[in-house]
Amino acid sequence: MTWFHTLDPRPHAATRLFCFPHAGGAAAAYRDWHRAVPPSVEVRAVQYPGRADRVREAPVEDAHTMADLVAEAMRPLLDRPAVLFGHSMGSLIAYETALRVRPAHLIVSGRRAANLPRPGTVHLGTEEDLTAELRRLGGTQPELLDDADIRAYVLPIVRADYRLAETYRSRPAEPLDCPITAIIGDSDPEVDSSNARGWGGLTRAGFKLHVLPGGHFYLAERRSEVIGLILGAL
Repeated sequence: MTWFHTLDPRPHAATRLFCFPHAGGAAAAYRDWHRAVPPSVEVRAVQYPGRADRVREAPVEDAHTMADLVAEAMRPLLDRPAVLFGHSMGSLIAYETALRVRPAHLIVSGRRAANLPRPGTVHLGTEEDLTAELRRLGGTQPELLDDADIRAYVLPIVRADYRLAETYRSRPAEPLDCPITAIIGDSDPEVDSSNARGWGGLTRAGFKLHVLPGGHFYLAERRSEVIGLILGAL
């Protein structure tokens, strides 16, 4: 069972950057990040159960349980400052994990503040509903969604992740001691500046919001800018 993928181990790095994927995503979403950061940073991409090399494990459908498991696996790696980055659903899990491990910085992307519920019923829909949702957000190549075998693999993962995100409710908690940085796309249908600013109320340290061109998966085209903002936050 491997919670963190590290394509470029850097045992002497000053900082560890833990990256949490979006709903339906896997650690491979950050495969190009490992060598895109300076030698002082080591990237650890989180691998949720139920996909890729953990496909035989049952998916975790509760964000609080997921954060408990990630935090437990992360603790031996907290011998140096840790920065948590999450995109979309990954922002929720990164935030919940931050409540448990107290990182140096939390960076959230493509998600309204965790204390602003976003209930939904996508996880209760048909396979056609799930496929339509993936097409709407644009994070999956259309030709992949046309392949029945790929849909058979992807859609159960997506359904479990949407159940996690849509049933999530934050619990009363003290504000984080670390700063929070939020990054969103200016045409993201899921989040805007007003509800992204809500992250500022979840920390007693500093808060910054950055708006980049693009939709929900803006970071696919803006990877270098996103990494630049992360390094600036360090």
